Formats: sequence, C-alpha cells, structure tokens
Amino acid sequence: MFDGADTVVLYEELAFQGVLPVLWRPALGPPDADTAAGLAERNHQVLQALDAMEEYGPVEKPDENSPYAADLMRLERKMNLLLDLVGQILAANRPRPAAAAVRFNALGAVWRGTPPLPEAGAQGVLEVYLHDCLAHPLRLPGRVTNVTPDGNVKARFIPLGEPVADLIEKLAFRRHRRQIAGARTRPRSAPD
Repeated sequence: MFDGADTVVLYEELAFQGVLPVLWRPALGPPDADTAAGLAERNHQVLQALDAMEEYGPVEKPDENSPYAADLMRLERKMNLLLDLVGQILAANRPRPAAAAVRFNALGAVWRGTPPLPEAGAQGVLEVYLHDCLAHPLRLPGRVTNVTPDGNVKARFIPLGEPVADLIEKLAFRRHRRQIAGARTRPRSAPD
C-alpha cells in the first residue's frame, strides 16, 4: 500500500500518512445538508485542537540567558505530561478501533481494512483518530472506490468544505516537512 517514497500523495495531492485507529462506518447514502454541516463543524474543531497541541519547536534557539527560559521549558514538559495522561484516560474509557496504515487528504483516503471489508460503491464515513488526547475522530463521509484482495480500501470523500480541507492540507504539509527534516538529520550509513 505504501511505497516508502519521500512524498506521500493520494489523488495527486499531498497526503498525511500514519498508523492510526481507523473505522469505516457504512451509511445508506451521503449525509444530508444539516448532517454534513455538523460533521464539517466537528472536523474543524478536531483539526484546530490538533493544531494547538502539535509541537512546532522553536524557530530560533531559545535564549538560555532569559530569566524565564527554564520556567517555560518546565511548564511545557508538564503540559505534555498532562496531555499524555489525559490521552491514556480517554483511551482506557473510550476504546478505539485497531490502528491501521492510513493515508488521507481532503479528497479521499486509502487504508488497510479488516474483515468484513466494504464493497466498492459503498457509502459511509471514515473515522480517523488523530491523537489519543482528542475525544473525537475526524469523520469523513465518502464512497468506497476500490477494495483490493489484500484488504486495502480506497475511498473518495464528498467535499469537506474549505476550512476543513485547508486544515487537512496543512496537517499533511507539516507531516511532509517533518519527514524531510528528519531525513536530512539522519546520519548516512557507510557503504559495506
């Protein structure tokens, strides 16, 4: 399913790739206008919460001579610990689906499904749990376009709305940028 290439693409657009809890919920058809608006609002809130939680790191090296640098670092570590604890409590009280390899963007997704697999043409909602500390998953309504014999499921989403699509694009771009930065900082192994 994933080719290991540096740039993760789906439907000719940059995509987010990871191993996350995912679940396909079948539906009789696409959501009505009110349901779609509610999904868009909740997805926007989930993506904004994830954006607020993500660690971007300092743009510049922190000034260690600053009288508050050590205090701020301690406070940040405590907040991270608190978020981890909240995530553990949520995970214990709200069981999540099994984690699976998933790639998605605002246009669609492909993931490793578990039986019973949906059939091509099936309508439904893909739930993607982005972080343990977030109580709600992204809920992305769409239609299954392809199911392979080895269990890869590909879906095309209904339009998610510009605010949600923009935040998903930013999420994919940040992940891509971190992967590139990580590849640059990894030491190259000596040839045998």
